[in-house]
Amino acid sequence: MTEQITTPNVEEKSRIYAIRTTANREDQVFDFIIANLVKKNLAVYSLLRPHGLRGYIFIEARDFENAEEATSGVPYARGVLPKVVDYSEIEHMLEQVKSAVAIQKNDIVEIISGPFKREKAKITRIDLQKEEVVVELLESAVPIPLTLKIDSVKVIRRESEEGEETNED
Repeated sequence: MTEQITTPNVEEKSRIYAIRTTANREDQVFDFIIANLVKKNLAVYSLLRPHGLRGYIFIEARDFENAEEATSGVPYARGVLPKVVDYSEIEHMLEQVKSAVAIQKNDIVEIISGPFKREKAKITRIDLQKEEVVVELLESAVPIPLTLKIDSVKVIRRESEEGEETNED
């Protein structure tokens, strides 16, 4: 999960710092920092909360002072580590965002997040404006439409126009 916050003077050199948090409170710290940034108008360019990394989030800011000010008064934030984090150290935690949505109606998908994680479903409708899809679970006795974010499903099989199936893995 990456949140991008843009500021007018992005030409300046930015640095990445690690923020220590209480374990399993990363999402709350993330939200509090965003609220701080809106109020204080700091030179912070992005926040990164890598999935699976407990106790840390990363902040890209102009300098240490801006990163520290963004976390001041934030519950569960244990402080900003003074050492600058090199981009190559966190690059493997980032995922490439696909520019084009490769989901089509009738695709068979696997749900990759939420209460129906690991369930297989069929795409019945796509709303690109809201970045949502409506799916029906395949192994359900009664077809129940679920509305999910596009990034919470992964295409595992695609049906071509002739009705034959092709694997996407």
